[in-house]
Amino acid sequence: MRDLAFVAFLLALIGAGFRRPFLFVLAYVYIDIVEPQRLTYWLLNAAPVSLIAAVLAVLGWAVADDKTGLRIAPRQVLIVALLAYCGMTTLTADFPVEAADKWDWAWKALAFAGFLPFTLRTRLRIEALLLFMTLSVASIIIVGGIKTLAGGGGYGELNLMVTDNTGLHEGSIISAVAIAVVPIILWLARWGTIFPPDRRVRLFAAALIFACLLMPIGTSARTGLLCVALLALLCLRAVKRRALYVAGLALAAAVAVPLLPQTYTQRMATIRDHQTDESASTRLAVWAWTLDYVHEHPLGGGFNAFLQNRLRYETVGKDGGAPGQVVTDRARAYHSSYFEMLGEQGWPGLAIWLAIHLGGLLRMEVLRRRYRDGEERWAGKLAEALQHAHLIYLLGGAFVGIALNPFVYMFVGAQIGLDTYLARWREGRTMQGFGGLPAAA
Repeated sequence: MRDLAFVAFLLALIGAGFRRPFLFVLAYVYIDIVEPQRLTYWLLNAAPVSLIAAVLAVLGWAVADDKTGLRIAPRQVLIVALLAYCGMTTLTADFPVEAADKWDWAWKALAFAGFLPFTLRTRLRIEALLLFMTLSVASIIIVGGIKTLAGGGGYGELNLMVTDNTGLHEGSIISAVAIAVVPIILWLARWGTIFPPDRRVRLFAAALIFACLLMPIGTSARTGLLCVALLALLCLRAVKRRALYVAGLALAAAVAVPLLPQTYTQRMATIRDHQTDESASTRLAVWAWTLDYVHEHPLGGGFNAFLQNRLRYETVGKDGGAPGQVVTDRARAYHSSYFEMLGEQGWPGLAIWLAIHLGGLLRMEVLRRRYRDGEERWAGKLAEALQHAHLIYLLGGAFVGIALNPFVYMFVGAQIGLDTYLARWREGRTMQGFGGLPAAA
């Protein structure tokens, strides 16, 4: 029965795309995030549904979409440059077979991110993209939230609809992504036009945000707790009554902490005493190995170059002074997007990757300030939400290997789409003398 529901929804969405080709883009977004082919037992798991949606999205844009005023943003050029560089390092990778496995999905994430802004010609399309992204990832978050409230969860134990702990279904990744989408949920609940803000929309948004905040608890992911702290700090930037906001946070923490599971609080305590935790110590050892590796291989070793690492380190006893144990390990993942890019793509790849993300933060800040008032305020607030989501991702990425995660690059595509849309509007206003940004152009 579940298979029929997935198949029926996809057929309806793709069928509607032949009338409105932009829906092919949204179909690809849905498939890439929810991965219905992994949740079904027949038909979808045997068909290349992601490839079909991608081909239809490109063909739909090429044949039916308006190309007037088409712009290529500098960050799109950087994305293509990173794609080409990753292709080169894949050809010369230390582990060609394993590198090809990662390349098989990584190039699609980069290629779609470079293509996506071309389709985001209106506010309605930008909003539709963000709504589909939010609701798609919500299908994972809501399941995780319900299971957490029911008493399930634990590090590596929260089952998020699939048994293999990969992609957005991995605990640390989904905890970071769940917190990153909160600013987008808040924007949709305040400025959305597809579902105009009313009591039902605000109630659903509040419930979804609550589920997002439950994800770090259900997964016992330290990364999620750090992302929550950053989210609270970023919200302080926008609130008017900051003293009241800080007092509310303190009260909420005082009420929530005693209710948290003991296993969660014990794991969070290792943030402070990281030397007593084997997982945290392993990350530090991997990062040290990566720095040594790129000293000899400045161009990186290609995807999955970490498979050759050999680690040996000593943990510290629980009392902070007693000797711990000597740990030896091998082939441990980077557990950091920054070191992932450095080890796999070397200094050039890391530089391009940082330019893409730091450039996004800068452009969103420019738009936030430019459209902070007037009827165009929705655009400034959206730029702020995308910037906050991006900052949370960059913090989470410091402890999780999501350097080329497709979901994050959809955020990047949305940023570029918003930027180019507003640039076309400014040019049109200058040439035609009309004022006011259309609410849903």
